[in-house]
Amino acid sequence: MRAVFLDFGSVTRGDMDCGSMERAISPWQYFDDSSEQDVLERIQSADVAVSNKVYIGHEAIVAAKHLKLICVAATGYNNIDLAAAAEHAVPVCNVRGYATPSVVQHVFMLMLNLARHFVDYQALVKEGGWQASRFFCPLDYDIQELSGKKLGIIGFGELGQAVAEVARAFGMQVLIADHKGKLPCPGRMAFDDVMRDADVITLHCPYSQETHQLISRREFELMKPSALLINTARGQLVNEADLLHSLRTHRIAGAALDVIQEEPPGADNSMLRQLPPNLIVTPHIAWASRESRQRLLDQLAGNIRHFFRNEPFNQIMDALHSSAAGQR
Repeated sequence: MRAVFLDFGSVTRGDMDCGSMERAISPWQYFDDSSEQDVLERIQSADVAVSNKVYIGHEAIVAAKHLKLICVAATGYNNIDLAAAAEHAVPVCNVRGYATPSVVQHVFMLMLNLARHFVDYQALVKEGGWQASRFFCPLDYDIQELSGKKLGIIGFGELGQAVAEVARAFGMQVLIADHKGKLPCPGRMAFDDVMRDADVITLHCPYSQETHQLISRREFELMKPSALLINTARGQLVNEADLLHSLRTHRIAGAALDVIQEEPPGADNSMLRQLPPNLIVTPHIAWASRESRQRLLDQLAGNIRHFFRNEPFNQIMDALHSSAAGQR
């Protein structure tokens, strides 16, 4: 039995324990990254193919005569031609819930950085502002507490629920938004009402046609001028031009993004070249704690082990009928 990991470099810098994977199937070939042509060649004789973000398309699946299982080393699976996999009876599985602690902690790190102007105060110290201050505590930037604030959660799956739990520990009031344009179910609020009432909006919904640019000029105009936006979900949920305009005109107070529309961004990315002071951007690392990446590999190994034992595993069911490719 032979397994290949097509983009192992996306989940490790030599700091992962591959023991669980080696015990699930052997031998492995670990490739740092793979081009489209590489994929075609590298999975031809493989029994199991693993990809995080590399695309496995129709041609590659047809040519892989020994292929028994495709594993996505992520929750989202839009990098797999599911129709081709189904046509050739190759099940596809993903990993789920592995990054929850890491993402939740990153959400609150971003939230606290914005609320307490950490970046601004760090710059002030580096530039000698504290040293030149008349007082022991310079108050150049307004500091806000999370306690008592209203947190609007867009997307109330595992991540949204975990964020809500931590928010309540901070003393925040949690507002759960229902789908945009729909009457709210019990325990939820209308989407527009959440946009109007929340002090902080955090996004945890999958990307789909329905959620494309979910937050754009209309939503920014609904938000409080003091509101903050956090996005650790998908860059395509937010209209970046409208966000930049809202930040520069102080329509909202601040935003923090771990995801943007183009990843990795080009050197000429307009948003990063014109980064306003009330915007924090981190490079899609909310999920990427060492512990999270190890859980990913261990769950991936479990999927392979269970598959070959004919036991239940994280097979993507009814994926062809779903409009959402899931969220990392």
